[in-house]
Amino acid sequence: MALFPHDALNPGVRKREVFGWAMYDFANSGYTTVVITAVFAAYFVGGIAGKAPWATFAWTAALSVSYAIVMLTMPSIGAYADLRAAKKRLLVLVTAGCVASTAALALAGPGSVLLAMLLVIVSNTFYSYGESLTAAFLPELARPDAMGKVSGWGWAYGYFGGMLALGICLAYVLWAQGQGIAADRFVPVTMLLTALIYGAAALVTFRLLRERAQPNPQALQQGGLRASLRQLHATFRQARRYRDFMWLLACLVCYQGGVAVAITLAAIYAEQVIGFQQQETMVLIFVLNFAAAGGAFAWGYLQDRIGHKPALSLTLVGWVATCVIAAVTTTKGGFWWAAAIAGLCMGSSQSSGRAMVGMFAPRRQSAEFFGLWSFAVRLASIIGPLTYGAITWATGGNQRTAILSTSVLFLAGLVLLLKVDVQRGREAALESDVPLPREWAPA
Repeated sequence: MALFPHDALNPGVRKREVFGWAMYDFANSGYTTVVITAVFAAYFVGGIAGKAPWATFAWTAALSVSYAIVMLTMPSIGAYADLRAAKKRLLVLVTAGCVASTAALALAGPGSVLLAMLLVIVSNTFYSYGESLTAAFLPELARPDAMGKVSGWGWAYGYFGGMLALGICLAYVLWAQGQGIAADRFVPVTMLLTALIYGAAALVTFRLLRERAQPNPQALQQGGLRASLRQLHATFRQARRYRDFMWLLACLVCYQGGVAVAITLAAIYAEQVIGFQQQETMVLIFVLNFAAAGGAFAWGYLQDRIGHKPALSLTLVGWVATCVIAAVTTTKGGFWWAAAIAGLCMGSSQSSGRAMVGMFAPRRQSAEFFGLWSFAVRLASIIGPLTYGAITWATGGNQRTAILSTSVLFLAGLVLLLKVDVQRGREAALESDVPLPREWAPA
């Protein structure tokens, strides 16, 4: 059996195009790995904010503001992209915005808390737009019965992009520390490196990925914004038809809140609670990304074999175990076990969720439905880290209590997943679909 079977793709889709699509996951993963997880997050708390009692809360607050912006705007942007066939054009614009604002993070130094928070808000907002828009191409590329594996290809490739960016930054940091260079001088360079890798890799996506959708004549006549808001309103009015998609969104809000804690606070927890040094943290995140790549890739095949719902359920059980181990361990070795499980679960749970959204999204509304997916993920990204930060603050800095409380989010996700009927959700999507465009029809 071929590792990347061509029959996993829709008629007319070439493997090089899927490679181009996966390259965007490769491109943007460096941002989350270096900026949000491994380097800038810990530098913000320890260097920019000087380890103030409110520092972790300020970091989570900045991320929460960006997620709130995305929640309020991405669903209508998605509907606009569908009606105007503008997914790729918008993807180019938001990528440029994220690359520029990531590079500008190099300007943030000790004491410049407000500047750092502003640039994190801007860069993370653009990053989130790009993640949603590129995900909306998935139903165009993958057959319904192969959605899991194709999503896994992209997500696994993305983690390798994160490892490349982090590896380059780690090599530079180790060299800089060996030269006696302080963090306020070497961290800005890592921001420039991350922005460069993001922009360069995204060029491959823009070259190879096609926009197959056709503009809606009504949108062209009435104006894109008005038509997109009307379409979004119609989707919400038909929520009963898409009830399995809505239950999935509720499930996503819960478990992605826990995933967001791992992504945004793993470095902070490792350094402040377990006692990792910065270079040790970067190695930890590097290995976590390697495990996540393997989890995303392998789990995609398992997901298509055993079903979307059982596959996602297993990852949530693994997340609960991760939270418990991280909360009770007092050694670096014990935390490495938690990180290894988290890596496997991170890639598989995120890829599984994206594939399920692709199953439930009518093809003519893919960007809109993935915009609603982005709404749920960003709401989760507010609830998870902000709750973690608030619990840490309220308990006088007890992050062990905060990480243990995160397991409740994964348990709630498991309960809500029970309400999802995958077959019924897929049938609702097919009932809403229009015939395939000519270029998608079999030859």
